[in-house]
Amino acid sequence: MVRTRVGYAGGTSADPTYRQIGDHTETIQIDYDPSIISYEQLLDVFWEAHNPHVRSWSKQYQSMVLYHDEAQRQAAEAGAERVAEAQGLAVATVIQPYDRFYLAEFYHQKYTLQRYTDVIRVLRGMYPSESAFIDATIVARLNGYLAGYGEIEDLVAELDGFGLTLKQQSEILKGVGAGQYCPTG
Repeated sequence: MVRTRVGYAGGTSADPTYRQIGDHTETIQIDYDPSIISYEQLLDVFWEAHNPHVRSWSKQYQSMVLYHDEAQRQAAEAGAERVAEAQGLAVATVIQPYDRFYLAEFYHQKYTLQRYTDVIRVLRGMYPSESAFIDATIVARLNGYLAGYGEIEDLVAELDGFGLTLKQQSEILKGVGAGQYCPTG
């Protein structure tokens, strides 16, 4: 992933917030490199990561795919059909056109990562503004690793490419409980 951001989409009310979400749904915006992962592969992860057969009690928490063009619509609908056929159950996931994304409040961003205060301290030093922090690839990647997506060995290898000093790499690895991988130099 290049970047992930959480927010609100799919509704008509202006400027939703967590406390005043209106008719929007809590969503995640994913910026990705299609030369590395395809839209269809992202959809596969989406279908596997939740139960698409359960209809939410609230529009705020419904399962939803927002598509940007006809090809994405067709891919999302084909994925829903595959899941329905494979599991023998109707899919309740809403598939609708993307209109607009509203960024959620800062305290919702990189929610898993924010529990790692030592890591946050290093990253906030590198990205002092909220927008720079939210938009940083390393922040999105670390949040994913900490949420259980990926192996620590991959994180160690990836850190070298983020332009961090050895001290920053060491602090991040210690902060995520991977001190045995700390670089030396």
